[in-house]
Amino acid sequence: MGSIYGKIFQISTFGESHGAAVGVVVQGCPAGISFDLEFIQSELDRRKPGQSRITTQRKEADSIEVVSGVFEGKTTGTPIAMLVWNGDQRSKDYSHIADQFRPSHADYTYFAKYGLRDYRGGGRSSARETVARVAAGALAKLVLSQLGVKITAYVSQVGTLKLSTPVEQLDLSLTESNAVRCPDPVLADQMFQYIDDIRKQGDSVGGVVSAYITGCPVGLGEPVFDKLHAELGKAMLSINAVKGFEYGSGFDGVEKKGSEHNDVIVKEADGTVRTLTNHSGGIQGGISNGEPIYFRVGFKPVATIMQDQDSINEKGDKITVSGKGRHDPCVVPRAVPIVEAMAAIVILDFYLRNRVIQMPS
Repeated sequence: MGSIYGKIFQISTFGESHGAAVGVVVQGCPAGISFDLEFIQSELDRRKPGQSRITTQRKEADSIEVVSGVFEGKTTGTPIAMLVWNGDQRSKDYSHIADQFRPSHADYTYFAKYGLRDYRGGGRSSARETVARVAAGALAKLVLSQLGVKITAYVSQVGTLKLSTPVEQLDLSLTESNAVRCPDPVLADQMFQYIDDIRKQGDSVGGVVSAYITGCPVGLGEPVFDKLHAELGKAMLSINAVKGFEYGSGFDGVEKKGSEHNDVIVKEADGTVRTLTNHSGGIQGGISNGEPIYFRVGFKPVATIMQDQDSINEKGDKITVSGKGRHDPCVVPRAVPIVEAMAAIVILDFYLRNRVIQMPS
């Protein structure tokens, strides 16, 4: 069950980093949705490797192949299977660590749990699996766009370089204008240079991806255990290398008094109910309140570095692990579409829990 997510809009991913292919089966997608293959491919292109010198140089076309669930350009309401064939595996790059446990990787935990592991690029634990999530998330975005819901993520921090401008004052259309995917061009250049310097040192660095969701109706989310922010947190923390999640005011909110933090509720002349501030991040009591939803996702430095590190092997002998292969010095530029995809899957799943969607004609 560890490869299945969602209750109504449900995805099941499969495949390994150096296996034949990675893919996803999507169940619960409403029938009659226009299946825009070009859009889905464009989302995969945002995630794929080899985009610039600050990303892994593995060359993958990541061309999507639709196997089922679509007829004459429309979803049929049956399971939709999408597949991406792997093309540039270099499994020999990992032969030296066949019996070694790399620091901060899943090598040891997978071996301890299953008694064996696919050491080629991490196998199932590789971020290559997120190809499937982005494909499914792109499909969810197609449905949500017809419902007026827009999800935008961007890089807001790399190492100690932080974007301090409030999201409401950012031009998010600039996010895709640079390799880092930061909507501040000046800061983006600084981030790019910093990541490139880290790469040249054979090291890695972490960062933060922020997300901003508009157009959500009031009422998404369930009381107690299936709170909207809890599911968003689970979805984000399931992404490779994620170490932290906060929504709304997050940890900064602990520094405020209740009188400063409370979001005053008002009713507009047209009858719309809204809040004057949005420290709640668009979610109150685990249920969306109609205001923009925003959250931050913290990614650790990539575990594979081009430096020697101490570790042990499967026998427990002390060894030195030497970094080889092709890896991102910083994962956050390519993580932006993954964050958007998982957010779209969560939002659509809750939308479908609430009601049967009547799509615009």
